[in-house]
Amino acid sequence: MTAPPRAWEITEIKLVAIVKAGSDRIIWSWEGQEVRVGYDRLGAGPTVLLLPALSSISTRREMSPLQERLASDYATVAIDWPGFGDEPRPPVSWQPAAYTTFLHYVLTHTATHPLATVAAGHAASYALSVAAASPNSAGMLCLIAPTWRGPLPTMMGGRRRLGELIARASDLPVLGQLLYRLNVNPAMVRMMARGHVYADPDWLTGERFTQKMAVVSGAGARHAAVRFVTGMLDPMPNHSLFMETATRVKDPLLVVYGAATPKRSKAEMETLASVPHVRSVVLSHGKLAVHEEFPDAVAEVVRSFLRRDAVVSQLTDENMGSARTEVSQRNA
Repeated sequence: MTAPPRAWEITEIKLVAIVKAGSDRIIWSWEGQEVRVGYDRLGAGPTVLLLPALSSISTRREMSPLQERLASDYATVAIDWPGFGDEPRPPVSWQPAAYTTFLHYVLTHTATHPLATVAAGHAASYALSVAAASPNSAGMLCLIAPTWRGPLPTMMGGRRRLGELIARASDLPVLGQLLYRLNVNPAMVRMMARGHVYADPDWLTGERFTQKMAVVSGAGARHAAVRFVTGMLDPMPNHSLFMETATRVKDPLLVVYGAATPKRSKAEMETLASVPHVRSVVLSHGKLAVHEEFPDAVAEVVRSFLRRDAVVSQLTDENMGSARTEVSQRNA
């Protein structure tokens, strides 16, 4: 007969459960507005921050499949962006400075000194920007289908005055809602998903589609979403600065994207992958939401990168000399 657990053993089990899972929210202020932002914790071990893409249908929930697969080895934190997600979104004229400031806040208050930051889409460029400005603050960078330019300027070949006018109009009570609905009605969301987000044209159906439409229908959703689409949330004004920022990052850097990524976005990712210190992996399938649609493949690549570079980081400390000697003797 098995003896009952002792009191301290029961306490330990409860503590592990608390560490392993939980959802919460933070209250962050920008321009006098209090913004509630949701986040999820899962797993135990070194901290890994997961940042979802910035888009009309994006929330931290898109990172859940990847988060679940990494949680066996890491204490993962998936967090929404202000103006996006499933919390009420106040009428704020969002701008890149807000998101850079927010990410600094997260890295110093919510996911402090992470081993790595995994960032999808536009979030990748914000992660690059913060890592370049504050080395070691974001840890190793895993950029999934990274982008720096919104859909409208991508189609038009650059940011235009039209984008600014649309963004301003979106704040108007009636006209703004009308403009937003033209962009995120069910037919448009389906077309967008099939065109450049998911490789499987039937992936976004049923309950998945219902959940995405609930996101775009949330109160105040249009203010950040329209600015993303029009390029007003682009963290870099041009390709040159995007590349220059990447070259200034000293932390280990991984780029992962799918072979079916839309042509213009893929060209940017290929250029980023050509930077000497960047490691890149092209998956045989997947578009812009490759992490959501193919989490097993992405998790395998990310886990391999984190394990390998964690070892390399250890070898670059004060014991590097003796470690090199030991490796040399083993290979002799």
